[in-house]
Amino acid sequence: MGAQLRVYKRRIQAVTATKKITKAMEMIAASRIVKAQRKVAASQPYATELTRAVTAVATGSNAKHPLTTEVDAPTRAAVLLVTSDRGLAGGYSSNAIKAAERLRERLASEGKEVDTYIVGRKGVAYYGFRERKVEDSWTGFTDNPAYSDAKSIAAPLIEAIQKETAEGGVDELHIVFTEFVSMMTQNAVDDRMLPLSLDEVAEESTRKGEILPLFEFEPSAEDVLDALLPRYVESRIYNALLQAAASEHAARRRAMKSATDNAGDLIKSLSRLANAARQAEITQEISEIVGGASALADATAGSDK
Repeated sequence: MGAQLRVYKRRIQAVTATKKITKAMEMIAASRIVKAQRKVAASQPYATELTRAVTAVATGSNAKHPLTTEVDAPTRAAVLLVTSDRGLAGGYSSNAIKAAERLRERLASEGKEVDTYIVGRKGVAYYGFRERKVEDSWTGFTDNPAYSDAKSIAAPLIEAIQKETAEGGVDELHIVFTEFVSMMTQNAVDDRMLPLSLDEVAEESTRKGEILPLFEFEPSAEDVLDALLPRYVESRIYNALLQAAASEHAARRRAMKSATDNAGDLIKSLSRLANAARQAEITQEISEIVGGASALADATAGSDK
């Protein structure tokens, strides 16, 4: 019994130490969510106004540009997948990967080849383990992205959309990331960045009662769109990275809270088992003492006769 009791005590100590770690990680993730939410809110107005400006330029001119012009028969698409660098975040990365797989299947069913770009070590590891081709990847900043990170990601994507497909270019740009809805809800979504759907933007502006401004282009609408193209792609990617970071922290906080609660339940269960083992040990010791005393009394009584 003594050996079993020591086993229970060692397990309780180990689980208690784990509980302290998961509780600390839960508190750290909770504190980072607020900062990430503020960054998302701060980036939203710029992205919204930039989209409105691009839409106004495109609708006010007849310029054909990769930013706004649909290809008649698209044959190649680029998909940017945003995952995390670290684990312990529940199903955060796996849900984003599943959304990317569904998008890949849909694009393939439409007869399009898919070039994959990945953000985060989890996505890189997933594709590397399956020996799938990845055009480019970026790691090391998923929990706290900066605008410079978005610029480095956007550069090869912009280059790809500006090339002809025969030269290795693409006709469409898609991004898969986890949208932050609330502390408890984060949804993996896929969104087409380019070409920009002017009808959807116009419908949204009409629904909000907004009127797109009129512009005069100098030197030309094409030059204006060329200048806006990298800004638009960078802002969309940056906003997606920020939302993904907030979602990652929220998912990690929820996972660590669940782990902390489970550790507490396990400690209670082990404590009950340890108490039962201690009681059984005490009962056995008492039985041995009583048995020894009884045997001694019998022996003494026999010698007196």
